[in-house]
Formats: sequence, C-alpha cells, structure tokens
Amino acid sequence: MELDWLLAPPLPAGMPQQQLIYRRLREAILAGRLGPGTRLPASRVLATSLKIARNSVLFAYEQLVAEGCLLADRQGTRVAPLAGLRSEPTGAAERVAPSPSLSGRAACALQTEPVDGMAGLLFAPGMPDYAAFPFRSWRASLERAWREVGWRQLDYAVRGGDPALRQALATHLSTVRGLAVEPCQIVITGGTQSALDLCARLLADHGDTVWTENPGYLAARVAFSLAGLRLHDVALDHEGLAPKEDDWCRHPPRLIAVTPSHQYPMGCVMSLSRRLALIERARQAGAWIIEDDYDSEFRRTGPAPLALFGLQTGAPVVYVGTFSKTLYPGLRLGYLVLPHAIAADFALAAARATRAGQGMEQRALADFIVRGSYTLHLRRMRARYAARQLALRKALKASFGAGVNLSGGEAGLHLAMHLPPTRCDREVVRQASALGLGVRALSTYARAPVMCNGLVLGYGNMAEESIAEAVRRLVVAVDSS
Repeated sequence: MELDWLLAPPLPAGMPQQQLIYRRLREAILAGRLGPGTRLPASRVLATSLKIARNSVLFAYEQLVAEGCLLADRQGTRVAPLAGLRSEPTGAAERVAPSPSLSGRAACALQTEPVDGMAGLLFAPGMPDYAAFPFRSWRASLERAWREVGWRQLDYAVRGGDPALRQALATHLSTVRGLAVEPCQIVITGGTQSALDLCARLLADHGDTVWTENPGYLAARVAFSLAGLRLHDVALDHEGLAPKEDDWCRHPPRLIAVTPSHQYPMGCVMSLSRRLALIERARQAGAWIIEDDYDSEFRRTGPAPLALFGLQTGAPVVYVGTFSKTLYPGLRLGYLVLPHAIAADFALAAARATRAGQGMEQRALADFIVRGSYTLHLRRMRARYAARQLALRKALKASFGAGVNLSGGEAGLHLAMHLPPTRCDREVVRQASALGLGVRALSTYARAPVMCNGLVLGYGNMAEESIAEAVRRLVVAVDSS
C-alpha cells in the first residue's frame, strides 16, 4: 500500500514526524479513506518507504491501537471496524447528510443588534460613562468584601442571592422607587437577560404567547424565542404599549413585556391610566407583566413615574432591574422583584435552574449601596447625563435645523432621531460606521407591519466636548446616504 501522502506537503511547522503520521492516519480512518479491514504495512516497511525512523511509525501505530482505530495481532496491523463511520463518497451523485445546526429559535438570537466593539464608538447606545465610574469607592467595597470572605462567598450564590445585597436593594427601592419591598421578594440575577430568561421559563410554558413592544428591545425577543414562547408584537403610540381588543382576543398573552418608564428605543412614557388599564386586563387574561425598568434612575426632571409593580397590591407584575447602566455592563448583576405569592417558589426554582455565582461581587455591591456610594454615583451621573443630552439636542438642532424630529430623552442614555422618507436609516448607519459612529437604525427594532425610519443615538459614554465632532460626522453620513 502506498502511504507517501503521510508526509506530503503541507507540513505543519514544528510538528514531529511521529505526530504528523499519527494525525494523518487517524484523519484518513475517521474520514473513511482507509476502510475497516484495510491492512497497513509493517512498521519497518513503512519506515523504510518514508525514510524515517521506525520508532516514529511505531508511536503512531501504538497510539491508534490504544484509541481503537487499529487492530494489531499475528495477522498484522489493520483498520478496526468502527460503528457509525461513513465511507468516503465515490461519486458526485452521492448525497451527504446535512450537519446538525442551531435550532430554528436560535435564528432570532442571530438577528439581534451588534454588541461587540461598540463601547468605543461615538453614539453607541446603552453605554454608561466608563470614565466617570467611581473606581476608588468600588475598589474599597471589593477589598472590604474580600477581607470578610468566607467559604460561602466562594461557593455558588445562595438561593435568591446574597442576603446583604437583597436587604440593601429592598431599602434602596423603597427610598428611590417608592416600592414597599421585602428582601424575600428579591432574586439576584446575572443581568437583565438572565432575568428575562428566568421569567420566560418559570412564568410560562413552551408555546405560550408573550407580547413584546414593536419597536422594542431586541434582546428580550431573543430570550423569549429561545425559551420556546410565541412572540406577538404589539404596536406603540405616544403613551407606549397600545394593545387593541383584537390583540387580547386573538393573541391572549401569558407574558407581557414592557418598558413603561422609558420605552426602548422610542423613549415614550406610559401614562398612569394606561398602566392601570394594562394591569386590569392582565388580571383578566391570567397574564404576567414583566416590567423592565432599565434606566429610570436617570430621569431628567422630577421623580420617575410610579412603577407598575407598586401601583396595586397583588398586581401580576414582575419588576426587572439592572446595574449595567448605573454601574457597568461587565458586572453582570441584575435583580427581579416578585409578588409575595410566588417569591419563595420562584427563588427555589431559579436556584435549581441556574447555579448563580459572583458571591464576592454581590457582597461588595451590598457594601457599596449601604455606604451611600451608589446613591452618590447616581446623583452625579444624573446631572452629567442631563447636561450631555441638552448639549446633544442643541448640536443636532444647530446642524439639522430646529425642526429635527427627536423623541425620548425623559430619562436614560439615548435619543431617537427620526429621518425623512428620503433617507434610509440602514444606509445612514452604514455610512456612519465608516466614520467611527455607533448609531443604530431604528428600523432594526421594528417588525412588520410597523415601519420606523430613524437613528438611535447613545450619549452615555460620549464626552461633552466630543459631541460637536460626532454630530458633524453624523451630518456627513446622512448627506451621503
């Protein structure tokens, strides 16, 4: 048998001959090019043919025998019969079975907005001001947590999360959001996405219907889709989610996901009457409302609107909070606030569904909140973001005219800029990307029949002195589209 191809180019740099022969023989056997029962030359014969040391061939043969790819006995060395191997195709007409692929539901995850490499781009949405992060205070909290560390913080997180953090959050939410919350109602999560995933799996069954805002937060659709829920998009008006009677009758929900305090990405705020009506209809439908309160801490003027969770006792509302905007995304900590009726069972099920960690970060965050560092940081950032948004509005009006159509901005870290029909937002984004801008197309957040044409402009991680230059580049991108 001719086996000259064992040492044929290309030869991997630095790989010993014995490893090369072993790997190429194994590949040929597993690919079916050397079929079961094929007799290989004696080690001495093959070594002489390849002009290499016999020990190199012996190493390859012995390794393959140990792995079960070869059989060696008095009859010589031959390829072992391996179950499940297919012979190499002999003709073009032979069909090759398709390889396993991702589930159909995973396609939704592949269509979400880009996240990699966005943090350093001007106008990238959802990014806090990293330069203003209180490193010294946070480092001190981490050091105190490590000084007090015990085995408990090195193990998986306790059910529901670190007790000190749950207590600190209950006090904070009572003070800042007016929520009468007890620590036992709080479950610490690995961020908003983890919280939404838990809600999808623990509050609904496979095939149930979940309402999502249209346009809306793409990552929420991903979490619900991967959990096997049926998505139903509900259109918005100037007060947020605006379901029609047809939605309630033809698509009765099990879950209703909303961002009522600052709708993402449009920025509208749900009125009190709309909130009360939504709670009442959810009760009648036997549905849970998932309230994503992702950035109400950065309200421009006055206190944030009353949360759905605290409007009525026993309301079917689960409140979702996160530290990705107020501190930094890489912390990967968020939380759920649950009604008393389900809090204990939910915490137990969540602990069994996910083995949470980050015990040290949870303990440090509790210290950070209790010492007032978190509240101080929020106060500083609220003023900074308000000034930054005001500067951005002025720059946009100066460059695009006083009639530039902006929405949102009552809170948070982004504005929506609506474009005329003559400008395609996706083409503007393509041009803007080449200019180092991280703007996103508003149309990517919407699904038919809703049509949007505009840009989502993040200003959180953009220094005030860079706004003029960023807007100048944006003008070039719009004019070039």
